[in-house]
Amino acid sequence: MNKPVVTRFAPSPTGYLHIGGARTALFNWLYAHAKGGKFLLRIEDTDRERSTPEATQAIFDGLAWLGLNPDEPATMQFERAPRHIEVAMAMLDSGKAYKCFSTKEEIEAFREANPHATFISPWRDRSDHPDAPFVVRLKAPKTGETAIEDEVQGRVVLQNENLDDMILLRSDGTPTYMHAVVVDDHDMGVTHIIRGDDHLINAARQSLIYLANGWEMPIYAHIPLIHGQDGKKLSKRHGALGIEAYRDMGYPAQAVRNYLTRMGWGHGDHELFTTEEAIKMFDLSGINKAPARLDLAKLDAVSSHHINTMSDADLLDSISSYAAAQNGIQLDTNFHAKMPAALPGIREKAKKIPDLLDNAQFIFLNRPISLTEKAQKSIDETARANLEILTSQLRNAKWSLNDLEEIVKAFCAEREIGLGKIAMPLRSALSGGTPSPSIFEMMVALGQTETIGRLEDAIAT
Repeated sequence: MNKPVVTRFAPSPTGYLHIGGARTALFNWLYAHAKGGKFLLRIEDTDRERSTPEATQAIFDGLAWLGLNPDEPATMQFERAPRHIEVAMAMLDSGKAYKCFSTKEEIEAFREANPHATFISPWRDRSDHPDAPFVVRLKAPKTGETAIEDEVQGRVVLQNENLDDMILLRSDGTPTYMHAVVVDDHDMGVTHIIRGDDHLINAARQSLIYLANGWEMPIYAHIPLIHGQDGKKLSKRHGALGIEAYRDMGYPAQAVRNYLTRMGWGHGDHELFTTEEAIKMFDLSGINKAPARLDLAKLDAVSSHHINTMSDADLLDSISSYAAAQNGIQLDTNFHAKMPAALPGIREKAKKIPDLLDNAQFIFLNRPISLTEKAQKSIDETARANLEILTSQLRNAKWSLNDLEEIVKAFCAEREIGLGKIAMPLRSALSGGTPSPSIFEMMVALGQTETIGRLEDAIAT
């Protein structure tokens, strides 16, 4: 197959965008970009009872947050029903499909009497059709075997005698999902179908539709599912399942992309990488057969890495987007003016964006700042006296991390007190008891004027 690569993500809009679905979308997106191809999106909304506009929007929103934008407008499968019917009728005319008049009761009776046998319609080779409702079935081969050469699972072989004549059109004339998928993939020019390995058997059955129509087969890559830490199929007991939950918890999108890429795929010892690096490395040969396991502690570590390596501008954008999405807050110019100074001191221990917001509270406090009860107790008469002397030394200090640390340590040595004797009241005076980084990082972030002002306020109380 020498065509340009075209991949697709084809979710059903019946709920949230599952983390497993997000990984499938990511693998398709990465492979298309790695090969200079196209990544397409198809919403498989043929189940009209379960498909909802809200679920469709959740898919759009989840993919947009992850940065997995399709290269063309999304295809809505239900709107293509006339095309699905057209292909089924053409197969009927060419003898590749047939009308089956067997009733539901007759099929159930056969299966009860033959629990291990594949149903073979008595109408498969008949032409004496009654005036009655019918379905259109694929006339599948009954001898030989059907093989799929899967890029992940290897060669998968099914005996044709075990494959049923699957239904293409229901008795009400509507196309089935199994049929619609094949027609859509063919018409969209999909060259590589990358999806969960729970669809592996479907691939063999769907390949018969390709063969019946004389269409070129796509390349298949069925990826293992995601399990919980206990090795069992992922469920609600293992934690959040929807991708929006990870967004709402404050994980940066690039961190989630990195983490999901490593779930079931590898490239040497590379654990942490940018999206651009992932695109350069990604190939189907790196996908593992074994199920991946969801490990939130590892996600925290990956997220911490990205928070510490992102540019200030990207990190501020992520913080702003998070605040707007979660709290409807538009961070003002005051935030953008002050937050960059706080970032060096609060990045290192942050695992998620809320950690940054929590630990940066100190920088946005207005003088005179309010102190918590615990902070007030730490500034007793002895502490005030120490702060007053230290403040006088800070007025003419060089305002750098190392210089400030040397001044405070020298102060403690001169007065023969431990660092804790001055560090606790100093932290209380500068932060009011709110979460904060080290006292020296806090002083640098606040700047000399604000630091001395807050110390003077604390001394005067």
